[in-house]
Amino acid sequence: MTFTLCAAAFCLVATALNLGGLAIAAVRLRPRGKPRPTPADAPAVTIIRPLCRINNYERETLASTFMLDYPSYDIIFCLEDGNDPVAGLVYNLMEKFPEVRAQLLIGQERRTKNPKLNNCLKGWDAAENPWIIMADSNVLMPSDYIQQMMGRWTEKTGLVCSMPIGTRPDNFWAEIECAFLNTFQARWQYVGESLGQGFAQGKSMLMRRDIVEAGGGLLKTLGAEIAEDAAFTKLVRQSGLHVHLVNAPFAQPLGARTGQEVWSRQARWAMLRRKTFPLMYLPELVTGGFFPIVAGIYAAWDANVNVAVVAAVLAALWFGSEALLARIAGWHFSSRMLLACALRDFLLPPLWVVAWLQQDYVWRGNTVNVKQVVAEELE
Repeated sequence: MTFTLCAAAFCLVATALNLGGLAIAAVRLRPRGKPRPTPADAPAVTIIRPLCRINNYERETLASTFMLDYPSYDIIFCLEDGNDPVAGLVYNLMEKFPEVRAQLLIGQERRTKNPKLNNCLKGWDAAENPWIIMADSNVLMPSDYIQQMMGRWTEKTGLVCSMPIGTRPDNFWAEIECAFLNTFQARWQYVGESLGQGFAQGKSMLMRRDIVEAGGGLLKTLGAEIAEDAAFTKLVRQSGLHVHLVNAPFAQPLGARTGQEVWSRQARWAMLRRKTFPLMYLPELVTGGFFPIVAGIYAAWDANVNVAVVAAVLAALWFGSEALLARIAGWHFSSRMLLACALRDFLLPPLWVVAWLQQDYVWRGNTVNVKQVVAEELE
């Protein structure tokens, strides 16, 4: 009976914390409204977009960079291999939008253990403006993208970020990726920010050059960590500042996904979280609904309570509440998403274990060992 009571208590506490987190995120998030106007004193901004291969919806996401309603900005695309097909796409867009100042920098530098940072460093060196945005190539930018980022900046801000929100899933595996990105990872990011513990997210990051330079510079600061968003989080906190999130996070169109793509991406992110913030990563094992629901079902069975009713109620509380959050935030949530959320929570425990056991991953053709995190500046 003692074990049964513990199982019931664990189920109730975990469910309450889950609902509390969903409520915090629902209050914090704002549905996307009318485009924000540009302030009269809008500062000049440089957008750095690292490139590697052509992803789903790449033309649309890259083209969105040229269609921003902002008076003073320029774009620096960064690419390692000039033979990459994405180079032709970028040149085509630069010809189509000659009124927007843009350049494509090509070159391979191995100055750190982080392949993405290596690609971005040449853009950072070439950027002339004090305000810089780093944005992945698969982020779809709304016309007021810069205004939304700038609108979250205060005197206590060291970085403004946006979580990627999965949109346009073309198959069920892409729906599962939406379940990971949207009502799970984005939700907990907003909970952390609301509690004063904001974490950087590398998809879209607005920063001031002087803050980065005061912290040791981009190479030293970001090269000291295997993940650039973790390095930014630590830099900002050491500076006595905060990481803030935009009110309405930006879309990442997904298209079709395979199970291997979803698993490898989530395993990579899990490894990076475990490596950079191990104590914060520990409780991730029980943040999903798998263990609490199993505990609740066991407690109901041992106490001779209707197991089917308890399972249905718990599933409704865990996954129905996610559907409500998605509706409030204006995120994708089809009829298949309930099953996608359940399968996501089933995958969370093995992902957690893999993050502790696996030491390397392959990203864009680069093999990265998470043990090797010491920055190396090649002379």
